Amino acid sequence: MMNILQTERGLDVVIVGGGMITNDLLLPSIYHLQRTGYVNNIQVCALDSGPLKALKQNIEMQEAFPGQDFEGFPSLTEPESNKFPELYKEVIAKMKPRQMVIVAMPDQFHYQVVMEALNQNQHILCVKPLVLKYEQALEIEKIAYEKGLFVGVEYHKRFDRRSLIAKRSYSLKQFGEFVMGEAKLIEPYFYRSSNFQNWFTCDKTDPFVYIGCHYVDLVYFITGLKPVEVSVSGVKGRFPNGNEGYLWANGRIRFENNAILSVTDGLGYPDEGAGSNDQSLQMFFEGDNKTGMLKHDDQFRGVEHSYLDGIGCGGSHFNYVSPDFYKLVPWEGDGFKPVGYGFDSVSASVSTAFLIESKVLNLSVAESLAQRRRMIKEVDQKGIIATPANSYINELVVEAARISILNDGEAVTIEYGEMPSVILRSKRKQTGS
Repeated sequence: MMNILQTERGLDVVIVGGGMITNDLLLPSIYHLQRTGYVNNIQVCALDSGPLKALKQNIEMQEAFPGQDFEGFPSLTEPESNKFPELYKEVIAKMKPRQMVIVAMPDQFHYQVVMEALNQNQHILCVKPLVLKYEQALEIEKIAYEKGLFVGVEYHKRFDRRSLIAKRSYSLKQFGEFVMGEAKLIEPYFYRSSNFQNWFTCDKTDPFVYIGCHYVDLVYFITGLKPVEVSVSGVKGRFPNGNEGYLWANGRIRFENNAILSVTDGLGYPDEGAGSNDQSLQMFFEGDNKTGMLKHDDQFRGVEHSYLDGIGCGGSHFNYVSPDFYKLVPWEGDGFKPVGYGFDSVSASVSTAFLIESKVLNLSVAESLAQRRRMIKEVDQKGIIATPANSYINELVVEAARISILNDGEAVTIEYGEMPSVILRSKRKQTGS
């Protein structure tokens, strides 16, 4: 990435949440965007000081981004037992208008943090899913547009070059029409011992909502087909702290052309396994007297390493190394730089918010608002970066999925129209709609 005009100041960024995704992707991406000029000051706000200390002490991050740092909230001198659930509000309230808030909290807290950022006139990047109900996504879209604020959703698989190639090929009718597919995303077993055990409970979320939504969004991204029915069944288990959660889930999604996608998810890829997870997508298509196929083995990108000493949480010696999602690599500058579609996704949202602000620097208030709204609509219509307007089907799917899994896998229908909604199929039949 080339440096931008140095006469323009980067955006101040506040990351709300100091957990795994902040450590593994968000903070290093923001550090690199800081040294290339898109980001100015960086602040990270967490529930307590523990995650902030871990981020500060991350040796790999120190080596990759020498001399760079963030301001932590609460103070690192605070005992980890002291919790500050409302502190993010104070931090966001002190920001200058139209900077950027990155929401990296558990799913059930996204809505309240996003709304706080919008109320304080901030651009937003939120980890997926944006929210758990369609009405909330619609509210966010309307408020953001009225204020001329950009909201990006971090569905990073859209930025995988394989996905972009597939999207173009589908639009050129090189595959045929999607008819049947199967996806899988199994995260590592060690997630069960992380902070997941405090919030990944049956009443809050499940593996399909948390990670399966990636592949539902991806099929929609590639084909443009809307999901119309969702059925999700889960397998419960206990976390080390005794909390009960859905540790495994299987979803079946029917699309508007009657195509079916099966999605299997879980927190159970062996820590000693060669890959960091197990994920894949296979789609079949119908053409004229022939069929087409797409197959992405996303956990295995053709790179195998065998180390002298075991690395990773499981300490495995033999590893499938994926260079495509996120890796730190040597570059022409100091330290190391992040590469991969995970970084590309974060960069796209941050640089979009930056570009919007750079385009309105010398405009009147009315002209600035009109220009920002035009640019937001262009991003919505382009459909590469996920936004509330072009990825709203995900909120309908996760809302339907939560209803389904809590009703033992009963099918839930998605109804479109002026005000899209979800309803149990059995209730729909009862009402005769």
